[in-house]
Amino acid sequence: MFAYRHQFHAGNFADVFKHALLTRLLLGLAKKPKPFCYVDTHAGIGRYDLQHEWARKNAEHADGIARLWDMPSVTPLLEPYMRIVRDENPDDSLRFYPGSPLIARRLLRADDRAVLSELNAKDFAELERAFARDRQVHAYELDAYQTLKAHLPPRERRGLILVDSSFDRSGEYARLVDGFQSGYQRFATGVFALWYPLMTPGAVQHFERSLVGTRIRRILKCELCVHPSSWQSSLRGCGLVVINPPFGFDEEARQIVHWLVPILQQSTGSGQVQWLVGE
Repeated sequence: MFAYRHQFHAGNFADVFKHALLTRLLLGLAKKPKPFCYVDTHAGIGRYDLQHEWARKNAEHADGIARLWDMPSVTPLLEPYMRIVRDENPDDSLRFYPGSPLIARRLLRADDRAVLSELNAKDFAELERAFARDRQVHAYELDAYQTLKAHLPPRERRGLILVDSSFDRSGEYARLVDGFQSGYQRFATGVFALWYPLMTPGAVQHFERSLVGTRIRRILKCELCVHPSSWQSSLRGCGLVVINPPFGFDEEARQIVHWLVPILQQSTGSGQVQWLVGE
């Protein structure tokens, strides 16, 4: 498992992959006029200073968002995501990176709402301060999987739930599947996005089999690797499983992953987007 605090990893390749796809999911939900609720189970602090001593320790953003920052242009599908990142850095120097709560907030419409939960007390205090005067955002110091029980279904009856576990303890793949099933039973029409690291192949394969075994339909798997499968020195890749994705998201995800692989690869890169379970 990882020794995890997100400040160490902010803006790395996994963030770019995850947040690029998150942006497209939110934009997909916003295509319909009815309001929706965004639920973030592992919200963190919302905004990260890339000059913080923790972020500078490994400077993981150098192989992530910094590679896109220095490009004169990006694929059109990534322009909304990059616009949000650039708006956090108005002096045109990359210093701050927006976490998923801030990215989602930028894409909420007037009638949409966000529910953010964070269990770490210090991180929650920063998160709460960041959104203290925002009536559309509600932050809770709460365990991620309790959040799924307490806040689903949302009153809007439309929504996106991001489960972005830190994977800092054993058995997290199983907890992720169990938590998702519990949430899905409460809100079967919701869009669920489950982030996971690519660790040992056997563990990932068991995770996929467990998802298929739920017999829930419309499960899309998106993965990005920046190292070969034999790599063990650091995180070699990550994935996002999306249940009930908005119409057209699968093709958008394929284009995004195909575009990101050569940009973010560190040794041998690869990516895939495929249906684990179709209609």
